[in-house]
Amino acid sequence: MTIVVAMDGPSGSGKSSTSKSIARKAGWLYLDTGALYRAATWLAIRDAIVEPQHLVAALEKNPIVFKTDPDNAITLCGGIDVSQEIRSAEITSAVSRISAWPELRAHLLTLQRKIIDSAKNGIVVEGRDIGTVVAPNAQLKIWLQADINARAIRRDLENQERNIGTLGKSQMAESLSQRDALDSNRTNSPLKKAEDAIIVDSTDLTLDETVEYIWNILKQRALIGLPKVVIVGRPNVGKSTLVNRIIGSREAIIEDVPGVTRDRVSYEAEWNGKAFFVVDTGGWEPTSEGIALKISEAAESAIVDADLVLFVVDAQVGQQSDDEAMISVLRKSKKPVMLIANKVDSEKDELEAHSLWNLGLGEPYFISAAHGRGSGDLLDEIVSRLPEVGQSRVDDGFRRVAIVGRPNVGKSSLLNSFAGSVRALVDDAEGTTRDPIDELIDIGDTTWRFIDTAGIRRRAHQASGSDYYATLRTERAIENAEVVIMIIDASVPITEQDLRIISMVEDSGKALVIGMNKWDLVDEDRRVALDKESDRNFDQVEWAARVNISAKTGWHKDKLLPAIQRALDSWEKRVPTAKLNSFLGQLIGSNPPPIRGGKQPKILFATQAGIAPPTFVIFATEFLEASYRRFIERRLREEFGFSGSPIRVSVRIRER
Repeated sequence: MTIVVAMDGPSGSGKSSTSKSIARKAGWLYLDTGALYRAATWLAIRDAIVEPQHLVAALEKNPIVFKTDPDNAITLCGGIDVSQEIRSAEITSAVSRISAWPELRAHLLTLQRKIIDSAKNGIVVEGRDIGTVVAPNAQLKIWLQADINARAIRRDLENQERNIGTLGKSQMAESLSQRDALDSNRTNSPLKKAEDAIIVDSTDLTLDETVEYIWNILKQRALIGLPKVVIVGRPNVGKSTLVNRIIGSREAIIEDVPGVTRDRVSYEAEWNGKAFFVVDTGGWEPTSEGIALKISEAAESAIVDADLVLFVVDAQVGQQSDDEAMISVLRKSKKPVMLIANKVDSEKDELEAHSLWNLGLGEPYFISAAHGRGSGDLLDEIVSRLPEVGQSRVDDGFRRVAIVGRPNVGKSSLLNSFAGSVRALVDDAEGTTRDPIDELIDIGDTTWRFIDTAGIRRRAHQASGSDYYATLRTERAIENAEVVIMIIDASVPITEQDLRIISMVEDSGKALVIGMNKWDLVDEDRRVALDKESDRNFDQVEWAARVNISAKTGWHKDKLLPAIQRALDSWEKRVPTAKLNSFLGQLIGSNPPPIRGGKQPKILFATQAGIAPPTFVIFATEFLEASYRRFIERRLREEFGFSGSPIRVSVRIRER
């Protein structure tokens, strides 16, 4: 998803300088929409064009091109560089009048949006109607303003720097005031602040202070990508132990056997105020085959996205022939690399580990990831080498979708199908995925956070080793999700473990969609049997939508997203109290609660106590039978929907 920053405000408030600085700092593109209108005005004056339709026709023959490099923003018209000419007094005095032509605005609006759509990572767009017209869906809208005196001084200095001449402070202030009035009174697209724009007054701020203020807003809203540190090395050299040391908690699965980590798994880390992602990868082997080959390919793929690579070597074992092949891969990647000599527990170990200089990767950094020796110095060095901005986005409110199920039912295939690329390893062997894989995926205009989880074989207390930790992490992924896709292999009978996982999701109170996968392998006989199994086993979650899919081929994956969205809408649905009690009054009028212990319970009123999931509290004079509460729940669903979401109904006893 491209990050768009819309920078609006009156002339002289510092939009251009601020926008360029932010774009430069973030490594994004920059667009000055005012330059496009000035270029059109230049063409109109040059060719003595007085009719809007004639100007649009002329622009089609002499197209405007804007070079979006913030360090070299050039405006071309018909192949002519007009960057200097469009800042002349003649253009400035005419641009407001000509830019008000609706035909011209429509023509340039198309061009502006085309430029914005071409940005892959981010773009800062500045002008007078960016947040309201050009980019109304921008993730950040800034209204940059300053008092008229400050603006006059800045604009006069800009003119002097461009050798345009000076009007003086008072004349420039008068000129700006007249232009403000003209722009604000335009009938189409007047100078106007977007309702959701943040006001930044730069009157008493330097350029650096203004940029820093807006930069902090970008960081607070998690719109700035974080750098990525990728950890690679042979199996069992301590990569996951180092990951846990860097992030300060035991997130990555560790077991004293090679090959526990298989997928590339990303974690957020922070050191000395610097945030970044650290990526754990599976052990790399040059002559691998089968799943080991896929693990090595995943590690190589992770290097491509890295801002810094940590090549971990077991100092106790020393240099191995396999390391040369890995070093060749690293050199071809042209990524910055740090050589990490792990398992250096003493000064004696450190002396012996100096032989790793022979690898040709520069100075080895000696650490003991297990005991923490040298980890602080290593982290200092890591953050000093990282760029300020990376391309990895953090969680900024994207909807969280966990994909769960038994091993080998197609969870990772579904994630890859949504992503359109290999994000998770897929293999016929059970248990390929062990760590939860967290990926931001853009589908249409929406970004989703998908979490592919390890297949759950058994309950956590019955599992052991890596299965135990994988199960715990899956349970936590469910707790952190908003909606869960439960993947079931439709080609084989529904198992007790399938139902156990569904119960786990139901108990968590999360929205639920059931994906009946491998539908391409289901014949007519199996469909008949599956219908019977579903009727028999899914009564506890009959409210959950079921979607038949083939994750491997992508068949019907487009039907999953609408089901997910409906489930989320239901999960967050709120019923007005008056409407709820009106419904309840009619319900108990025709179906009063059963007598309990010789007493007739009276329902006084009800309220919705919460959402996510919807929770209802009924106040009554006596306890209500469980069967009657289930009856109320069924009728609530019939009346208000709640497809894909559990709902909770509780009773509180209250005297009349």
